[in-house]
Parts: sequence; structure tokens; C-alpha cells
Amino acid sequence: MADIVEALVDGGKASAGPPLGPALGPKGVNIGQVIAAINEKTKAFTGMKVPVKVIIDEKKNFEIKVGTPPTTALIKSELGLKSGSSNTRTDKVGNLTLDLAKKIADMKQDDLIGADLKARVMEISGTCVSMGITIDGKEPKKFQKAVKAGEYDDQF
Repeated sequence: MADIVEALVDGGKASAGPPLGPALGPKGVNIGQVIAAINEKTKAFTGMKVPVKVIIDEKKNFEIKVGTPPTTALIKSELGLKSGSSNTRTDKVGNLTLDLAKKIADMKQDDLIGADLKARVMEISGTCVSMGITIDGKEPKKFQKAVKAGEYDDQF
């Protein structure tokens, strides 16, 4: 039976410290090799937290599966933000264009439950509500109403 170690690491900057080192130590794998492989696979996500799964078989061979960063991390990266708004009702910290929302929806396609691009963009807009970010210059909830009313049908 394979052992599985799951962790959230900084893209391209995983280290032998917590959370990976203590979890991998008892498994008997070469921690340095595992860390190097994780950093190689996650370097495209530098500056973001990335979910990683290390699968270790009985012979101490390992396989690394990299998930996509959380939606909030992708939005912050695309908009160049350090964090979301501390007061989402009054302080808006950025505006996500429809094209960027579609790009993020495509990046997260495997993790979202929406059946089509329109539904996945609606999920992304829901995340924007909690971050204090407008979409296409509109409050996220107003954007969602506009999408449901068909105002954006020609762009999906």
C-alpha cells in the first residue's frame, strides 16, 4: 500500500523544513530528491501556494502530483495583489477583467464543478466577493446577475 503525503508549499521554494520534512522523514525516502523534484514541478507557480501530493510505494520510489494553486492565489497573482480587502463591503482592491476571469477558470477547470466556462466564471466571481475585487468594473454579485440575465452570452 502506498503512503501519501499531502502539503501546501510555496511554488519552487519547497524545503526540508515543515510541512514536508517531518512528514517525509519517517517514510524512508531521500528527502533532498523529493524536495528537488517538487521545486522543479512547481517553479511555474513561484510566489503562490501550491498543493502537492507525494505518493511513496513499498520500494521507496516516489511520484509527485501537483495541484493548482487556490483560486485566491491565482486572482492575487493575476492582479499583482499581496492580499484581498480587509473590508470587502467598502474597500475594493482590484478589478478582474472578464478575460482574466476566463483564464483563471480555465486554469482551475479540473477543480471547479461548473459544467461550462460560464458556470466556472461564476464560481470565480464568487471568490471575488470574499476578496473585495470587482469583475469587469462591477460588484461581483451585480456581475453574476448580469451573466444570468444574458448580458455576457456573446463572450462565452
